[in-house]
Amino acid sequence: MEQRTARVVVIGDALIDELRDGRSVKELVGGAALNVAVGLVRLGVAATLIAMVGDDEAGEHIRAYLHDYGVQLLATPGPRGSSRAVSTRTAGEPVYAFNAAAQQRRVDFGPDERAAIAQAPLTVVSCFPFDDAEQVAALAEAVGDGPLVIDPNPRAGMLHDRAAFVRGFGSLVPSCRLVKVGDDDARLLYESDLDTVRAQLGAAGAQAVLATAGAAGAVLDAAGADVAVPVAAMPGRIVDTMGAGDAVLASIVASLVRDAPADPVAWEEALERAMRVAAATVRFEGALLRHPDAVTMDLDRLGT
Repeated sequence: MEQRTARVVVIGDALIDELRDGRSVKELVGGAALNVAVGLVRLGVAATLIAMVGDDEAGEHIRAYLHDYGVQLLATPGPRGSSRAVSTRTAGEPVYAFNAAAQQRRVDFGPDERAAIAQAPLTVVSCFPFDDAEQVAALAEAVGDGPLVIDPNPRAGMLHDRAAFVRGFGSLVPSCRLVKVGDDDARLLYESDLDTVRAQLGAAGAQAVLATAGAAGAVLDAAGADVAVPVAAMPGRIVDTMGAGDAVLASIVASLVRDAPADPVAWEEALERAMRVAAATVRFEGALLRHPDAVTMDLDRLGT
């Protein structure tokens, strides 16, 4: 049942994903923070999204999508319209290009945003402009001593200053209940391997570190827990990995809010659950979080 008394606040990006495969063009509502917020609601946890959204047709689609899924939106006006990511998928890994709105995104922390953060059981930050010192300071002030989860989720096409991004992100790591980092993040931000970065984030003061490595699974380090879980086996072929990391994060945040895992057994159960959610999500096009039972209910469409 949805928890209506307190909404998790998610801060970051909301955009239109324009998918091109050489034959057709498809538009989907997306963005890492938006995916997490919608994913939380689909897992029964109420969520508010704080993000920049333009007053344009794309913004109307984003607003309607969030409304349909029951996510409350506190929107910062987008002076350059709504953010857009063009993904070209003709061969191999997709290539992303971001418009000016995405590259210059920011969020305002006004009275409504601060009130939502103050009332939230948890604030989650994903794909935030950590290389903007003013934005980092505003975020830190707005969150204060409240419980915080961060997925830096950098995008090469939106990264202006790698060193500044690492500094901005790093300044908040000691305040984090949990930090998520992927193998791509480790290479892009630290030019290092995931295990090394995972250890560094733990040493910097994060209470828990969730490290995701694609097909190699995930590892979660917390006080008294060092849990490794492989990718979950599930029927059907992998269709789209775009939302896998966001699905894992949404599921772990849902576990934090509901169960507050504090021992290795509880953390392993939470991570196994998250990996099943991710495995279901990647068997459908787009980044919308899917429940594992969605796969078993739709085997004819999924194929093998």
